[in-house]
Amino acid sequence: MGSKLQNEANRHNGILTKGPKTVIGNAVSSKNSFKHGLLSRNVLLPDEDAEAYAQLGERLMAALDPVGELELVLADRIISLRWRLRRVAEIEAGILTDSDVLDGNAPTLGDAFKRDSTHANALSKLSRYETSMERSWYKALHELQRLQAARQGEYVPLPVALDIDVSGVEPRTVERTALEQGSDAAD
Repeated sequence: MGSKLQNEANRHNGILTKGPKTVIGNAVSSKNSFKHGLLSRNVLLPDEDAEAYAQLGERLMAALDPVGELELVLADRIISLRWRLRRVAEIEAGILTDSDVLDGNAPTLGDAFKRDSTHANALSKLSRYETSMERSWYKALHELQRLQAARQGEYVPLPVALDIDVSGVEPRTVERTALEQGSDAAD
């Protein structure tokens, strides 16, 4: 938080600013608050094709054939994640083409993603987002399949959870060490 004098100076300078003066400057500033859309609340971005999204939704709903509210929720999640995963390829292409808005090129999702991350780690960050979304997509798909199988009367075992020890120390060794330390304290 600035001092009273700094706040006054900021307000005064803000009044003097008229914003970008060129077409290119306006194009750049119009995208200032725009993000890449991978994590946005709205699945569909303003410049995306609503009809294509609706068609994808219809095709996947027909293929998934959800029954009941819970299956519909999972099917909706699968559709939105599939749409976002489609966007990853567009972002990656935008990063790799390295379009430059200052040269008069229209800003891309890749540009927005690069602004959101540093240029150096944009591809690795995109890869992490993609991996996370794919994992969520498969998780929702498998849960939907599990619910559908149970609804059809099939036996469905619970998902397997594994407890993996990566310490490299065998559990018996840990117990023995604790006992040995206890006996040392008694001596």
